[in-house]
Amino acid sequence: MNFAKKVTAALLASLMVAALLLAGCTKQEPAKPADAPAQENASEGQAADDSLARVKAAGKLVAGLDDAFPPFGFRNEKNELVGFDIDLGNELAKRLGVKMEWQPTEWSSVIMSLKSKKFDVIWSGMSITEERKKEINFSMPYIGSAQVIIVKSDNKTINGREDLAGKVVGTQLGSTGEEAAKRELKGVKELKTFDAFTEAINDLNIGRLDAVIIDDVTANYYLKTKPGAFRIVDDVLSYEPMGIGVRKEDVTLLEAINKELKAMIEDGTYAKISERWFGTDMSKHLPK
Repeated sequence: MNFAKKVTAALLASLMVAALLLAGCTKQEPAKPADAPAQENASEGQAADDSLARVKAAGKLVAGLDDAFPPFGFRNEKNELVGFDIDLGNELAKRLGVKMEWQPTEWSSVIMSLKSKKFDVIWSGMSITEERKKEINFSMPYIGSAQVIIVKSDNKTINGREDLAGKVVGTQLGSTGEEAAKRELKGVKELKTFDAFTEAINDLNIGRLDAVIIDDVTANYYLKTKPGAFRIVDDVLSYEPMGIGVRKEDVTLLEAINKELKAMIEDGTYAKISERWFGTDMSKHLPK
């Protein structure tokens, strides 16, 4: 091979090596796909931040509730939806600049319905429990309650949980009353669950039940509206704060709800609504 051919061959070999090196560098470069998950996460975060904007754009806050749960939410003699939660929720929605839309729902599946986006929040005297907190987030506690035993006023034999052995006890399906009954009561003859507390109270009144496990706020309401019919047994099964249930991802909506709840407590609006339904300012019992 002459000198010219040698130079040409060496030049071609150098060009081929350079091309291969360039190709190798090009293949190692694409960091773009690695950015895709970050973009997806940003989109998810943005969706969460849009929860309040979504409610405002719709012009309404839709709340799932048990509409047979006095004094929180129930039907009056005109079939109108009334109660402590109703007044408080309507006022909060007004402060957000939207209307409140109440959607009655089956309580035993209320968390599933919230997560499937049938409504924006659960607002129905819902007790905050560790089990529920795994599924949804809660607002700050806006009222507190205790699970108690209620019996007919002429029943003198049931004075504590131990007296319920061999008895028929009722409570609401899916409620923390049901959880407390299963956890705290031993040897009951039967634990009957109902779709609404009103049904359990009715069965207690006509003698089908020996006792009902219910939160003390609702129990005191029945004692007030049906004087002399029932009494609360002096044996508290559990203490529970109540909150508004919100989907895990709806961060800005939850922040807005907490902000307005605090404002209503501070400016006295909460006290007025509370006194209307309980005869006292229930915010005094909230954690500071």
